[in-house]
Amino acid sequence: MTGTAHDTAATAPSGEGGAAPARRSGTRDLAAAERRRERRSRWYRRDVRWSPYAFVAPFFLFFAAFGLFPLLYTGWASLHRVELTAPTDMEWVGLRNFARLLEDEFFWNALKNTFTIGVISTVPQLLIALGIAHLLNYKLRGSMFFRVAALTPYATSVAAATLVFVLMFGRDYGMINWALGLAGIGPVDWQNGAWTSQIAVSTIVVWRWTGYNALIYLAAMQAVPNDLYESAALDGASRWQQFVHVTIPSLRPTILFTCVVSTIGATQLFGEPLLFNGGGGATGGADHQFQTLGLYLYEQGWVNLHLGRASAIAWTMFLILLLIGAVNWLLVRRLRKSA
Repeated sequence: MTGTAHDTAATAPSGEGGAAPARRSGTRDLAAAERRRERRSRWYRRDVRWSPYAFVAPFFLFFAAFGLFPLLYTGWASLHRVELTAPTDMEWVGLRNFARLLEDEFFWNALKNTFTIGVISTVPQLLIALGIAHLLNYKLRGSMFFRVAALTPYATSVAAATLVFVLMFGRDYGMINWALGLAGIGPVDWQNGAWTSQIAVSTIVVWRWTGYNALIYLAAMQAVPNDLYESAALDGASRWQQFVHVTIPSLRPTILFTCVVSTIGATQLFGEPLLFNGGGGATGGADHQFQTLGLYLYEQGWVNLHLGRASAIAWTMFLILLLIGAVNWLLVRRLRKSA
């Protein structure tokens, strides 16, 4: 008994001394874990705060390099006389390049052609797209096939499509003149006529962009509540009356959007008239009958080597687009007030 008690008494202090380092070690582990949690919390807050900016930073970097800088440099070059052969040699001329545009008959001709081709291509394009979307909005067999087929021209190369249309509109062996011959109409010189060439170029634009706009209209139509059509049907409205009095008013914002986008595209029209001219370059025909602002800019900058004048044309086109945007903004405000 005495020996056992003695052994217990002897080992007791040693057990208490071992517990204290264990408690200190546990306290240090808790403190380290708390510091790690605090560090992770700080990193999480920083990630939540700054990661969105990191995700969008590449867009702004590319936009600054390939969008903003060329725009500002072009504006600076438009105030100078500068040639493509010596782009670093600039002579300050102020607004002289813009003043020369106002006196240049070729500029006004290109502006007129751009407007007429834009109207001839935009109005039929949007009307046909609206009709196609209305047909696709109903439950048809193979509707997915028709939707993909409608988008196929948009995915086609501009060069390939234009070259095919050049063959179709050929004066001697073109398919269009062959069809007109079957109807008793003589061959038409599509490329050298003023209106005929613009109609031919507009046909290419209509073919490429009609399906794209049709799918935009189709998406907007599918968002129209069915209750409106059911109410109109109960009131005795026919399919045409439902289309006019229900579908069209519901699509007003979408129609306005497609009108603005198509107008912007028509202002920048370049590839179709350039390739339609064959080997004639950027003149837009022998009499400049279908030369657009895009072709005129290309002719001044890369054919005549006048980068200053080309920059002035580019900024004029930019101001025209700003005017179109302002008109769009006013129309949207008026639509919202009327709604």
